[in-house]
Amino acid sequence: MSPQVRLRLLPSARCLFDEPVQVKVAGLRSRQVVTMRARSTDERGMIFSSSATYRADGNGDIDLNKDPSLSGTYVGVEPMGLLWSMKADSLHKRFQKNFSLNPHVVKFSVHEEEGGRTLAEETSERVLIGDGVSRVPVKEGNIRGVLFTPQGPGPFPGVLDLYTFGGGLSEKRASLLAIKGYVVLTVALYGHDDMPKEIQEINLDYFEEAIEFLRKHEKVGGKGVGIMSLSKSGDLALSAATYLSGVEATVWINGHSANTIFPLCYKKRQIHPALLFDTGRITPTESGASIGKHAMNNPHLEENKATLIPVEKAKGRFLFLTSEDDQNWDSMTSMDMLVERLKHHGKDNFESLSYPRAGHYLEPPYGPYCPSSFHGLWGQRIKWGGEPRSHAAAEVHMWEKIQEFFRANLSCNDEINNNVSASS
Repeated sequence: MSPQVRLRLLPSARCLFDEPVQVKVAGLRSRQVVTMRARSTDERGMIFSSSATYRADGNGDIDLNKDPSLSGTYVGVEPMGLLWSMKADSLHKRFQKNFSLNPHVVKFSVHEEEGGRTLAEETSERVLIGDGVSRVPVKEGNIRGVLFTPQGPGPFPGVLDLYTFGGGLSEKRASLLAIKGYVVLTVALYGHDDMPKEIQEINLDYFEEAIEFLRKHEKVGGKGVGIMSLSKSGDLALSAATYLSGVEATVWINGHSANTIFPLCYKKRQIHPALLFDTGRITPTESGASIGKHAMNNPHLEENKATLIPVEKAKGRFLFLTSEDDQNWDSMTSMDMLVERLKHHGKDNFESLSYPRAGHYLEPPYGPYCPSSFHGLWGQRIKWGGEPRSHAAAEVHMWEKIQEFFRANLSCNDEINNNVSASS
C-alpha cells in the first residue's frame, strides 16, 4: 500500500445496490498509468472481478466520472464500469444476490501497472434493503414469499413481484422497490420452503390469493396493485391482469404473448394450454452456450391459438419492456404481437419500449452483466444476448421507467412520498 495514494467512493462507501457511486483516486504521480480492479463474491461463493487501465492527469488524479478506461473489461468513460463489467472466474455463471439481508460487498483497488503492487483499496457495501424497510417472510394459505414494507404510516401502493419463473425466491428487486415507497410481496412459484420441487401446471388462483393478501394489508392503499414480471413470469402477469380483479398496472419484461411451458388453470379448470418449444431449434455455439431465440412454437398457428392471452380484456395499464438482442426467446416479436393485439381492439392502455443491444436478463442496475448461464427450462446453458455496455445502460433506464410507471398508475395520494423515510 502507498500512504500517499487515496481511493474514495463518493458520496459514501455504503449505498443502495441500485445507486451510482463516484470513484476517485488521488496522490498518484503525474500521468501515472495504473490498473483499477473490483472484486466480489456472490451468495454461492462464486468470485466476480473486473479491471481497467487508467492514466492519471497532471495532478495525479483519476475520476471515473470523466476519465476513460484505456483497456480492460471495458473501455471509455464508464463511471460504473468496474461494477457491471465484473465477470465470474468460470464460464456460464450468473451473479446470484437474491437474499436482501446480504449486501453486495465490492472491494475496489488501485495497482501499479508494472508489478501489480497494491497502492490503495476501499470496500463498498451496496445494500439491498434500506433503513426502516421491514422484511417479513410470508407463509399464509398457499402463499410462500417475503413482504417488504416501507417505514411510515402509509398508505402505500402494493406491488406483486414475480421476479422470474424458477425454483426458489429472489428478494433483490422487491426490497429495492420497497425503498421507493411500495409495499412489495415477492412470491415463489415452486421449489421454495414446503412447495413442490416440480410442477405440471400453474394455477392462477395462487396469484389471486397473493393479490388479495396485498390489497388487505393495513398499509396498502389505492384501487388495485401493480405486478412486476420477467421472462416466463411475463405471461403469468398478463394472465393475472386479464382474468383477475384488482390489477391496475403490469410491468412485462422480456416475456411472451402466449401462455408458455405449463398449462394455466383457474378455479379447477384449464383456461390456456401450454405453448411448447422444440429443442431442435435451440442452436449451439462455440462458447458452449446455446441460442434459444427461435425454440418456441408459433402461437399464431391454428393449433396453438388457444395459448394466446386475450390481453384486450384487461382493465389496467401495461408497460412492455423488451431487449432487441434477447437470445433466450424472441421477446421483441412477442411485444409487437401484444401491441398489435391491443391496438386492433382499440386499446391504448399501454406503453412499449425496446432496448437495442440489451440481453434477456434486465435487472436493477449495477450488477454484473451475464452473457450466459444454465437455463432450467431449456435444460442447458443458454446465451442471454446483449452487449455489456448497452445492457448496463438499459438497466439504468428500465429501472427508472418502472418506477415512473408505477408512480403514475398506482399512487394512493399526493402525500405518498412524504410517508417514506427509508434510506440507505
